[in-house]
Amino acid sequence: MWRSLVLRGTACLLHVVPRGSQRLVQQRHQSSLCLRFLLHGHAHRLTAAPCLQHQRTDLLRGTYHLPHTVTRSLKSDAKSTVDFPLNPITVADIKQYLRSKEVPFHDGYSCLHAPSLFVEPSGEPGAVPTKDTYSLFIDKTTGQFLCKDTLAEGSWEDLQDCLEVMQKEGQAFLSSHVLLGYGETPEEQEERARELAEVHRFWSSSVPFSELADEEAQMVKSMFQITKITNATLKKFGVRFFKPTRSLVFPWFGGPSSALKGVKLLSAQTSATDPGAVEYTETTVPRSSSYHNLFGLPLVGRPDAELDVLAVSQGAGLPAVALPRGNSRLPPSLLPYLEQFKRVTLWLGGDMRAWEASRIFSRKLGLRRCSLVRPGEDQPRPAQALALGKNLARVVKGAIPAVHKSIVSFRQLRDDVYGELANTEQVAGVKWSRFPELNRILKGHRKGELTVFTGPTGSGKTTFISEVALDLCMQGVNTLWGSFEINNVRLAKIMLTQFSMQRLEDNLERYDYWADQFEELPLYFMTFHGQQNIKTVLDTMQHAIYLYDINHVVIDNLQFMMGQENLSVDKFAVQDHIVGAFRKFATNSCCHVTLIIHPRKEEDDRELQTASIFGSAKASQEADNVLILQEKKLVTCPGRRSLQVSKNRFDGDVGIFPLDFLKASLTFSTPVKAKHKLRKVSKEEEEAAAAAAAAGREEAVPPAKKAKAKAKPLKETTAKDPIAAATATAVAAAASQRVEPDQSQAAGRRPALKRDG
Repeated sequence: MWRSLVLRGTACLLHVVPRGSQRLVQQRHQSSLCLRFLLHGHAHRLTAAPCLQHQRTDLLRGTYHLPHTVTRSLKSDAKSTVDFPLNPITVADIKQYLRSKEVPFHDGYSCLHAPSLFVEPSGEPGAVPTKDTYSLFIDKTTGQFLCKDTLAEGSWEDLQDCLEVMQKEGQAFLSSHVLLGYGETPEEQEERARELAEVHRFWSSSVPFSELADEEAQMVKSMFQITKITNATLKKFGVRFFKPTRSLVFPWFGGPSSALKGVKLLSAQTSATDPGAVEYTETTVPRSSSYHNLFGLPLVGRPDAELDVLAVSQGAGLPAVALPRGNSRLPPSLLPYLEQFKRVTLWLGGDMRAWEASRIFSRKLGLRRCSLVRPGEDQPRPAQALALGKNLARVVKGAIPAVHKSIVSFRQLRDDVYGELANTEQVAGVKWSRFPELNRILKGHRKGELTVFTGPTGSGKTTFISEVALDLCMQGVNTLWGSFEINNVRLAKIMLTQFSMQRLEDNLERYDYWADQFEELPLYFMTFHGQQNIKTVLDTMQHAIYLYDINHVVIDNLQFMMGQENLSVDKFAVQDHIVGAFRKFATNSCCHVTLIIHPRKEEDDRELQTASIFGSAKASQEADNVLILQEKKLVTCPGRRSLQVSKNRFDGDVGIFPLDFLKASLTFSTPVKAKHKLRKVSKEEEEAAAAAAAAGREEAVPPAKKAKAKAKPLKETTAKDPIAAATATAVAAAASQRVEPDQSQAAGRRPALKRDG
């Protein structure tokens, strides 16, 4: 028995005990999370540490510049549209088919294990294969298969075709070449050869730590905060130093011959916001979509992401494996390599986002075999824990089960409550970079919530929500779009324009540049258009979550899913059913769902309210957040649009702020200071401004205007139109004394809305 620990992409720890064969498993091209396994004693523990965010560089062009621009999460897989299989497969179907073909198999945690079809059987003809020879892994959810001996892989349909051919021709096995490289064009083969040449160039140009001078080696370790990592540990994992960009180089050895298949370069720099912190930038060759390294896997069985692998291996005596992507994704294609472990401990870092990721990943790996290292001051990420002198073996041993048999008292919730209180900013969710006012009210974008968004027809609901989703996607939130009202080409055009912040029609020579960057976003589209059945949509969403770890689903819009339902059923009952289904999906899948719903028809001069949402009150009741895009249709000047947050279940804050629409870039923005900006003014400020105006400018006000102001009290105006009254008061105060936005917001209490100018 073995003990394994560490999975790191953005930080994670898995603890495992092997099921059977202890032989070395081989790596294959996979996705981009960092996974690390640590082995020790007689129990297997695996730790997943957080993977640093990746970005593209000029490495493939032959230069050595590692950019320090804003980092985003790794590129999505080449397939950016999500099709739900016409005939979705179930594990019962897979088992029944294998039995009909007399293929022996046994159950794994996330895969079925069977003898490989691509390896010549050993022993006597007709002999029953042992479980140690079961190197073919079939995903229970998708039917995808992988042979770890030959790296042959394909879909469930491909496997069925192979079995049919073998049976028809009476063959005992097939050559793996029938599937290896399947579907690869000559251009792709040429690109792969060029990238492989770059890999060898970087590797041959890098220097082992044993060849560096002692002072230089110590300086490099200090730069990456790994002073306690010995040269022996670095040599054991093959880590080198690339001098031109002052980067650590982590190799990817894989395939049957354990050949060099790729490298990851990790650079470090002092944080601009926190001088005491270090920021890391990762670059992979080949590109991130093709980089599928499980760093450290060749050491399993003998024994930043990779930095945590080194820390756990040395500090706890446990071998480690790193996932090639951050804690935003655990691709199903990596699961066959984890089947050998009976127990898995996830250590995904020291923050709440890593904690959320570890709970999500444990569902794929199997809740019963997973344990989680809870983040906290005493349990930071492995590399930091080693630097602080923590006992890493004790941290791993103290991991808690991923699933409770039952929760019956506050004692079992106590640590969770403390974690939320101690990490309020992270619990609040991912912040928007383009909409600071939305951050101020909603505090952030959180998993597991349902947001209902509405607005008048033609007001720009799809355009606005696409920018809101794009903002989050650029920060690594895996996003799935279900656009039933406009097709995906038009939607992608809108989002690309918002991404580039310019009219690409007038700059077609820049299209490839922006398209390449846009392609890196973790953004996927459903292929539906027009009316769709709710069950099909939900199945597709669940399918996408399993494959791509989707965190945010946008449905545009609800009315397009009602046309496929039984017309004899009350349409409000149908809508309630659909809303309830999305509410349940968001909670169970820990995924944020944004649902666009058209409002009821209102008069053009009336603002929408929560009650204006089409249907019964169930939509607003089930929703965690209700957003309303307000539009004054009879107004053409700037400030005609505003966003109202009328419900916020997280902390109860609600409010409204104006939006300016920039047609050239199809973006919405908060107006600049002193230009049609709604601001909050406290009662004390309002009274002080009024007193100053009365004392300092009484002579300048004509008597007729004084009489008119007295004839129309503020209270009466407020009763008829509160916003107009607040605006009038603010304008009067602004005439004598300008109030800065930060002062207005700091004043607090029950604010009145003020329009400046």
